[in-house]
Amino acid sequence: MNDHDPAAIKEAVRDRYAGHARTKTSCCAASSCCGSTSTTSAEFLPDYDAEELSAIPADADLGLGCGNPLALESVREGETVVDLGSGGGIDCFIAARKVGPTGRVIGIDMTPDMIALAQRNAARSGVTNVEFRLGEIEALPIDDGTADLVISNCVINLVPDKSRAFAEALRILKPGGRLSVSDIITTAPLPEAARRSVGAYVACLGGAMVLDEYLDAAREAGFTDVHVASASAYATDEQEAAELLAAFDYGAGVSHEEALAAAQLFKSITVQALRPE
Repeated sequence: MNDHDPAAIKEAVRDRYAGHARTKTSCCAASSCCGSTSTTSAEFLPDYDAEELSAIPADADLGLGCGNPLALESVREGETVVDLGSGGGIDCFIAARKVGPTGRVIGIDMTPDMIALAQRNAARSGVTNVEFRLGEIEALPIDDGTADLVISNCVINLVPDKSRAFAEALRILKPGGRLSVSDIITTAPLPEAARRSVGAYVACLGGAMVLDEYLDAAREAGFTDVHVASASAYATDEQEAAELLAAFDYGAGVSHEEALAAAQLFKSITVQALRPE
């Protein structure tokens, strides 16, 4: 668990992602916000295909995700999809094409700059079945039983109260509704310096939970059939270790060797689950 003050964490996250919205840049030099997408034959993390990306506004993809929560999810026409931490809107616009004109997509983000960017993207592209709402994941501005599918992409790891985030996701789902979230987890507890670092937290690293704890948080919220649908190891070469080291606050006392060891603990995963009927 992380010992940071929740209000301070939220403010740091809001400030960082407001900057990304204004500059339209990703949060690190790697291929995604939260690390590498290198895989092995036994581990895979589906990414976006060229056709998906060509059909959405260019500014919707800021490179802030760590997977594709829709890649392994069958979205049906007429459904309602809610995206937790929608950013520039990439997953919302992809979902909007899948649900069609009779469906709708709601993106939630706590950063006003991100909401403004996503709304501009929607207006420029002429997409009418997507809306973006300002709000926090622990207190979603959405009625009970609204969504057929809840998605999220590298955001729950940024939420101080992850159990509450899963409980809110369950609340807004219809009975039988689905959850599909891409996120960063660890295979073992992080070193103390990593947990203390605000810089690492807002870079999707310091707030990552151990996998079993992450899955248990979803189960304790009431989800069933909680499982890892895809996974990808964080790259562990020297370049990735240097990028990870750069995410820590100056003076955090993390050595290059410790950063490399920490890099080996991270994975990008997509977790799927169901709300009971």
